[in-house]
Amino acid sequence: MRALEVAEPWGLDAIRVVTREAPVPGPGQVLVRMKSVSLNYRDLLMVSGIYGRGPTMGGSITPFSDGCGYVEAVGEGVTRVAVGDRVATLFFQNWVSGRPTLEKLSSALGFPIPGAGAELQVFSQEGVSRVPDVLTDQQVATLPCAALTAWRGLFEDARLEPGDTVVLQGTGGVSIFGLQFAKAAGYRTVITSSSDEKLARAKAMGADHLVNYRTTPDWSGPVRAATGGQGADFIMEVGGAGTIQQSLKAVRIGGHVAIIGVVAGAGEGVNPGALIGNSARLQGLSVGSRDMFEAMCRAISLHGITPVVDKVFAWTDVKAAFEAMRGGEHFGKIVLEF
Repeated sequence: MRALEVAEPWGLDAIRVVTREAPVPGPGQVLVRMKSVSLNYRDLLMVSGIYGRGPTMGGSITPFSDGCGYVEAVGEGVTRVAVGDRVATLFFQNWVSGRPTLEKLSSALGFPIPGAGAELQVFSQEGVSRVPDVLTDQQVATLPCAALTAWRGLFEDARLEPGDTVVLQGTGGVSIFGLQFAKAAGYRTVITSSSDEKLARAKAMGADHLVNYRTTPDWSGPVRAATGGQGADFIMEVGGAGTIQQSLKAVRIGGHVAIIGVVAGAGEGVNPGALIGNSARLQGLSVGSRDMFEAMCRAISLHGITPVVDKVFAWTDVKAAFEAMRGGEHFGKIVLEF
């Protein structure tokens, strides 16, 4: 069988398609024939050799945490799934429930555990989950990281009520899932983007307020205007240091800022005075547990939420897919198909 492999000197040109022996599931393991995987910004950092827990430590990796496939064989003692079941890979293979711990967060696919970027891959039975029948394989592949990150931020960590205002930065996978989940929950939504075309697409999906941060870099002003000067109840912060000061200006007193990404790169960093002055909560967020994933899937089925797959590439055309991500061409998710 074939698989993707990346090693030093890292970078998109270092990604190779290699041939390996088909893996065999051991006790408690399942063999999955992959059908689709989706890209996350983490994957781009990882294959570039600059991800914090990733390939900077040497060796090679099989990338991708997020995938959909069918169980082809099971090892001894497997009871959670059966041959023929369609499953999603879970970002953290050992985080079933409860609070995050170092042990749970050290079980991420792609690194340190070989990822879903292979025609056949072995996973722990605890690290896969059955998925809604109403979704396609491509749509399922978008769920493990982006969808679950948005779900946890909105419903597990924050204390929100219908009518509250949430700010979703950009129109990548997490923010678009955040828009869909927020609308289903009755929240008022503010979307930011540098593209008027993408803002129009977000408006068509039900976004209540739109802000182009390229033409309005101080986007906290429009957020406060949209909330009668009070500020947003919740902000999905994907930019990191490059945007955090605007988030702190835009959040209401006692509001919640979920830190999930660093796509805007370096910036001023956090001003403790601003955080203290409005009693806001600033929380780092790294995906979620299997219990959270399965609760999210039930809600997706109930509300008929359809993941937005914007671009699809053959899995062997992975370099072009990453270039599209790096160029910010996508709205929602980019998927590779086997």
